[in-house]
Amino acid sequence: MNQLNNFEEYKDPALYDRENDPFQDDVEFLKKWAAKVNGPIIDLACGTGRATIPLAEAGHSLIGVDIHNGMLSQANKKTEHANLNIEWIEQDCTNLQLGVKSPLIFIVGNSFQHFLTNEEQDQLLTSVHNHLEVEGIFIFGTRFPSLDELLQPPTEEYWRSYKDETGKTVDVYTISNYDTLQQVQHYITIRRQKDDSGKTVGEQKTNIKLRYVYPQEMDRLLKQNRFEILGVYKDWDESPITKDSQQMIYVCRKVSE
Repeated sequence: MNQLNNFEEYKDPALYDRENDPFQDDVEFLKKWAAKVNGPIIDLACGTGRATIPLAEAGHSLIGVDIHNGMLSQANKKTEHANLNIEWIEQDCTNLQLGVKSPLIFIVGNSFQHFLTNEEQDQLLTSVHNHLEVEGIFIFGTRFPSLDELLQPPTEEYWRSYKDETGKTVDVYTISNYDTLQQVQHYITIRRQKDDSGKTVGEQKTNIKLRYVYPQEMDRLLKQNRFEILGVYKDWDESPITKDSQQMIYVCRKVSE
């Protein structure tokens, strides 16, 4: 699978947590839907449990699935002493074999973009459909293919800064190249660690590929894979999607055979 060659950005799960744990907008949205269902909720491409753990802490039963052993190990480490109802499972999301049906499945953190080909997208959606209960709900988010998003410069561009575990500042830069035929963005992420004087003392580069899907294309994709779209939003506050959106948030319902 293409996913197996797209792991550089996740080789340090602890770094992933430091950079991504602050993003919690989707968690409150998911909690609202979780409160409506009974039974195990499935978090696909769960990573280190950024969304899984808060839902379990709210009293829900969760199954966290990911293909990356290192991310799951970090998730398990974070919860090994907590009395939470979570089962961590290492599986390929395009070929799920969980042996359960769920009323609610979600894939967040823009992980939908890791399925780079039409075939992989179909396989993912088939797996989701097979593991949903009758009229079960599927929620996911993906970046909106806006001009600003796709036409990022192929030269270094400053993104953001943060403090690492030693207290040093890390400046993050990106280099982007968009393949219009494949609808895949090739990102190089550069992290430069600086000392107190501002001198660069370390640098790390990672590569990642992300697939973009256009709204009309997504409508067709979901309907062909037997999902009814209940809502499409530009953020987790359920704002209507617009042409200058940065994200597309989908709430879908399984259409029975």
